[in-house]
Amino acid sequence: MARRQKHEEHENLERWLVSYADFITLLFAFFVVMYSISQVNEGKYRVLSDSLVNAFKTTPTATTPIAPALRIDASRGSSSSAQALALKQTIFVRKPDPVIEARQKQQTEKMKGVAEDILKAMEPLVKEGQVKVSQSVHGIAIEINASVLFASGQAALEPGSIKALRAVGGVLAKVPNDIQVEGFTDNTPISTIAFPSNWELSTARASSVVRLLAESGAPADRLVAVGYGEFRPVDSNSTPEGRARNRRVTIMILSEQQEKIIDIPLASQVSKAVPETIRAKSP
Repeated sequence: MARRQKHEEHENLERWLVSYADFITLLFAFFVVMYSISQVNEGKYRVLSDSLVNAFKTTPTATTPIAPALRIDASRGSSSSAQALALKQTIFVRKPDPVIEARQKQQTEKMKGVAEDILKAMEPLVKEGQVKVSQSVHGIAIEINASVLFASGQAALEPGSIKALRAVGGVLAKVPNDIQVEGFTDNTPISTIAFPSNWELSTARASSVVRLLAESGAPADRLVAVGYGEFRPVDSNSTPEGRARNRRVTIMILSEQQEKIIDIPLASQVSKAVPETIRAKSP
């Protein structure tokens, strides 16, 4: 029997069209996605721009909110514009009170004049570097080296320092501010009958300065003496110079604008202050 001849299979030369079609489809989808996410809603952008411009042009008051934060969803169309703008946060800025600002400026100028008068009264000691006068929001600080005022381990004022302190007392007699005299020591321990520790020494030195200021005209009801001992150094106690800097007396002329103390009631008192109707609704 004659064998059947096998037909030769022809190679399909158009198979590349399938891969090409898939590639074109993917490329088309890619550009569609890129185009859709690149479209920013012009209306939303204009609202955000106008809000920012108005916020920087106008001065906000105590009841005027600054432009709220906006959330813009660029992937959605203009049909979702009502949902795209969401209020995230409203910031209220208190408008400066011109009366308070004027009072603060007047207080600052007044304290500056007091500082200048004290510098004149203690000019020799300031030139020698024994007295330092500075001003801050808390008031005026007059830092005096203890070696100018007291002998080592003593709380009695040296005769040479009394004249300068009396001049300071005369200046403070014209100032309505509260005055706090602070005493400081170095970390060298002391144990005597009069001063068992640096606490007593620093407090006694502050009290001596307070007594002299009161005798010089400063109102006694506005004077207070404080002793910090060795626990608030301004320099290192490892050197003689640092220890000399730490032995000091500071006269603080406190600013008139001090925070008021508010009494905090006990929990039982708060409970009594709550009306019966409110407590009945409490869980």
